[in-house]
Amino acid sequence: MPRILLALLLLAGLAPPAAAQSSLYMPRDIKAAYARGTRALDGRPGPRYWQNRARYDITVQAAPPARDVRGREQIVYTNNSPDTLKQVVFRIIANIHQPGAARDGDVAPAYLTEGVQIDSFAVAGQAQDPKTWRGPATAKAVKLPKPLLPHDSVRFSVVWHYNASTVSGREGMIDQTTYFLAYCYPRVAVYDDYNGWDRLPFVDSKEFYNDFNDYTLRVRVPANYLVWATGVLQNADKVLQPAYARRLKKALKSDEVIHVATAAELAQKNVTAQNPFNTWLFTAREVPDVTFGLSDHYVWDAGSVVVDAKAKRRALMQAAYAEKTVDFRESVKNGQYALGWFSDPKNWPGVAYPYPTMTAFQGFADMEYPMMVNDSPQDDPAFAQFVQDHEIVHTYFPFYMGINESRYAYMDEGWATTFELLIGRAERGAAADELYRKFRVERYIKDPATAEDLPIITPSSELKAGYGNNAYGKPSLSYLALKDMLGDELFKKCLHEYMDRWHGKHPIPWDFFNSMSNASGQDLSWFFQNWFFTNNYIDLAVGGVTGTTLTVQNVGGFAIPFDVEVEYTDGSKATLHQSPAIWQANQRQATITLPKEAKSVALQGGLYLDATEKDNVWRR
Repeated sequence: MPRILLALLLLAGLAPPAAAQSSLYMPRDIKAAYARGTRALDGRPGPRYWQNRARYDITVQAAPPARDVRGREQIVYTNNSPDTLKQVVFRIIANIHQPGAARDGDVAPAYLTEGVQIDSFAVAGQAQDPKTWRGPATAKAVKLPKPLLPHDSVRFSVVWHYNASTVSGREGMIDQTTYFLAYCYPRVAVYDDYNGWDRLPFVDSKEFYNDFNDYTLRVRVPANYLVWATGVLQNADKVLQPAYARRLKKALKSDEVIHVATAAELAQKNVTAQNPFNTWLFTAREVPDVTFGLSDHYVWDAGSVVVDAKAKRRALMQAAYAEKTVDFRESVKNGQYALGWFSDPKNWPGVAYPYPTMTAFQGFADMEYPMMVNDSPQDDPAFAQFVQDHEIVHTYFPFYMGINESRYAYMDEGWATTFELLIGRAERGAAADELYRKFRVERYIKDPATAEDLPIITPSSELKAGYGNNAYGKPSLSYLALKDMLGDELFKKCLHEYMDRWHGKHPIPWDFFNSMSNASGQDLSWFFQNWFFTNNYIDLAVGGVTGTTLTVQNVGGFAIPFDVEVEYTDGSKATLHQSPAIWQANQRQATITLPKEAKSVALQGGLYLDATEKDNVWRR
């Protein structure tokens, strides 16, 4: 909108369409970002939006069973901001293992290590004192010898080492000769338009926030060790014996599951090139992180699937696992289905999988990484597929969209929880809804603790109790309620508009709220106010039936969809669906006109389990 027109509208007491009329609470730092023009009130990135980025060239060496991991890296960091940076904040996430590090929970003694030790550090070729990195903090501010001007770049050189933890969660030792090494390299923290440097400590319970970067990753391991990593393996012919390299190439074009390397073949110790050490080379572009796993005995399965029918583009799906792990034998097949389903425009989110690979690695975390998931074995194959689906769909939130998970976990976990249900319905039918109710809703609605009813908008970094439900179940229920209210076609249009606008960028909740209002052509502020900014919960009650008028009380307050199951006095029955729109005029009470007199009425919430079920039924 031209500035002159905007000024005239404001002077006249009028406001721009849709989102600009939003009455939603906005913190002062977020208001400042909108005032600076880095974000726009229609839900788009503003005309002055910027974000910083970097190029990483990383070499890591590991030689199990020795736990010593050694790395060196070159980082070219570009300051796209309008600010002159006198210091740079680095994240050293593996310092969470140090005694004295801030953590949300207790850990076993075996979890503890000395953390990351910086052997040398240089800025633009000038050696710096590595002592400035000492201590258990997971975020370190490093003063620059020369300020970094806007639109300029600087090169950092870091040499480091640490001991892999013997207690594996998101990263660490899986067994004596199998490691999953995530978050192992020092990286530049995010400097953004609304918060400046991201200095939140990593406390082990919350997740991550990174810029979109380009990576070259070299992993140096002894002969007979296989490596799987974020990105595309560039030198399969050099690190694998010819027969195994050919199998991998076949998998790139095959719908069938190819056994690239079996346990029996690995036991013969002739799968890789027989050098003392092999260096596996991977590259990845426009991703927020890289990670890798290595093993000398994990089975390697692979196959591919078309993820973009128009471009005829395929993505490689791999699995790395111990031979005895039964559920992982279906991992590639399940992953091919998930990648294809999520990418199909008829499904959800209906956006082509954006990366060339995906690997499911058997570990302990049930955790997502760009192009990789680290999942624990499951006795129930259906639940194993459910877990893998959830982690794979995180590709879109937080990786396709650069979500700040440490502050706004509901912007990625809530969506993954929603999509896990939607693909689950295709895989398991009604059983998916039952699992969702038991796994995502039941514990929440039966827990009346104050923390469980804190507003979803509460920063995730400020939550301990209540974090899980505010990150997963409650926001998912809100997204499903919005889908019910808008209808699938309009909801998908709005979702795709939001994803297109913020793909490769850093959206915050107000960008989502404003974008959905703008794309739908409706002011949805009332809905987002109801779900994100209140202490509401789920609890409906029949207020009474007078003649053909049914009154429904919204005791808990959330704007939920529900069904009215009616038996009429003439013996006929009907189910009347009510979308959340019924609560727009009055969020505490609604009236429904029945076509004829009722004998009995029952309110059914479906996924929206009711805190007090006994008042959901009325009988004449």
